[in-house]
Amino acid sequence: MANNLHISYDLINPGQNYDKVIERVKAMGIWAKVHASFWYVNSSYSARQAADYIAGAMDANDKVYVVDATNNVAAWNYLPKDVGGHIVDQWTK
Repeated sequence: MANNLHISYDLINPGQNYDKVIERVKAMGIWAKVHASFWYVNSSYSARQAADYIAGAMDANDKVYVVDATNNVAAWNYLPKDVGGHIVDQWTK
C-alpha cells in the first residue's frame, strides 16, 4: 500500500542544493509540486524513511518535515527542538 506524503523543506544558506533535494523527492514515487518547497508524493516510503532519505541531500542547517496523511504520522530532521516538541505535544489532541 502506498502512503500519501506531504513534504516540506527549507534550505538555508550556505550550500542550498535544491537540485539534489528535488531529485530525491521525485525518486520516492509519483509526485506533484504543490508550492516552491512543498510536495505531494504517493510513495512506499514511510514518513521517517522519506525524511531521512531527503536529509541525506541536505546540509545540517536545512530542515525537512514529512507528513504521512495515510497513517497520520509525521517525521522531520533538523527542526528546532521547540518546534518538534510542540508538534509531538499537539499531534493527537
